[in-house]
Amino acid sequence: MKIQEFKENWGVSNLPAELEKFIQFQNEHSDFECYSQGFGIMIDDKSGIKTWSEQEEFLERLFPFAQANGSGSTYAFWSDGSSNELNKLPIVVFGDEGGVHVVAENLLALMQMLLFDSEISVDWERVYFYKDEDYEESEDHESFKNWLKKEFNLEPVEDPDQLIQAAQKIHQADFTEWFKRYYAD
Repeated sequence: MKIQEFKENWGVSNLPAELEKFIQFQNEHSDFECYSQGFGIMIDDKSGIKTWSEQEEFLERLFPFAQANGSGSTYAFWSDGSSNELNKLPIVVFGDEGGVHVVAENLLALMQMLLFDSEISVDWERVYFYKDEDYEESEDHESFKNWLKKEFNLEPVEDPDQLIQAAQKIHQADFTEWFKRYYAD
């Protein structure tokens, strides 16, 4: 995936440096789903989130950029109205089985969660990470861990759900209120 294609897909001239480096890592040092289970950066046409709403005001504030798990959940930046740069916007997950939740305060927090090396679980009521007894480390996980330490001084977390809870404490109420304008169950 080329960075220029990513920019064209979103209609922007610049991507945050953190996202460009992340794309380069995936392109040059690993591959889709090979460094954190179920995760991969991708160019997304918003077709998945259009199942929630096709209203232009809804779609304009969401920037999907990654597969969240192997069953088709999607991570997206949510433009929360703060006029923050993209790398400082909260990250939400759109679950393939339902449920939409804030998961990270920003891109760096998401990257740190990915160091847990487990697929995220998304249901209507909650979102969480877990590892079962059959867990096997992703093939390029060690390389990813070293890269995040070198580039952003990020360390693995033992409980990524704490990062989710911190982000939700700040952003979930506002996101839920905004989201209800476009989707009501």
